[in-house]
Amino acid sequence: MAKIQSLHDAVAENIHDGDSVAFEGFTHLIPHAVAHEVIRQGRKDLTVIRMTPDMIYDQLIGMGCVKKLIFSFAGNPGVGLLRRLRDAVENGWPHPIEIEEHSHAAMANAYEAGASGLPCAIFRGYRGAELTRVNPNIRFIKCPFTGEELAAVPALRPDVTVIHAQRADRKGNVLLEGIVGVQKEAVLAARRAIVTVEEIVDDLASPSPNACILPSWTVTSVVKVPGGAHPSYVQGVYPRDNAAYIEWDKIASDRDSFLTWMAQNVTTVSPDVFAGRVAPLKTKGAA
Repeated sequence: MAKIQSLHDAVAENIHDGDSVAFEGFTHLIPHAVAHEVIRQGRKDLTVIRMTPDMIYDQLIGMGCVKKLIFSFAGNPGVGLLRRLRDAVENGWPHPIEIEEHSHAAMANAYEAGASGLPCAIFRGYRGAELTRVNPNIRFIKCPFTGEELAAVPALRPDVTVIHAQRADRKGNVLLEGIVGVQKEAVLAARRAIVTVEEIVDDLASPSPNACILPSWTVTSVVKVPGGAHPSYVQGVYPRDNAAYIEWDKIASDRDSFLTWMAQNVTTVSPDVFAGRVAPLKTKGAA
């Protein structure tokens, strides 16, 4: 059953050097707070996984935490590229990293296979795709029933999955609302799961139509971190901080400015800095 813990303890107990870690979230509910605590605790040699790695992966890579990246799209959404990722791949700074690139369909199916306890995912895809030339983990098999050629990729089974959600109850059940993405599958595929939430409540209340409840037995650790997804948004709680993503492009473009920003905003600050960075959504009729 899920334990309700501090951010420090959740990371210390569950994420270790050399682990494979999926920090999942699709456009919103991106778990920035846990990624920052991983950096503060100095984790190394991580294999990081995500369908759409963005700013937090740039930060993890730039701070030397990452050995390998498994992904299907990498960029600063709405702005451009990830400059720390590019520097690591092209110039080996702060050290070289390995990359394994897939399509979105492959990643989603690989999480589903991991959640189902299967060794690989089988699906229609990658026909004529250039990725097959550079990714040896993309294979093709023949269906024993129809003879159709199908794509196959290894199942994703992270040591740890990290997600953010709107709320959890005191038993550790978690409610996500909005764009769910692959968070459910990523949690079910993992050996351990950390979930940061905006609030811990007595009753999860009636969810919206587009929602998912993760029962406490699927989660290892629940951590209350208001604002823990900033600068991404949390549906119904606070909006996306677009200015932060634009600013990041300039910060990350230079190694010295990157290191200065990380020292001022991550490595030397306490884990509870997020709440003060977000502006709550205005209710209807508010000025």
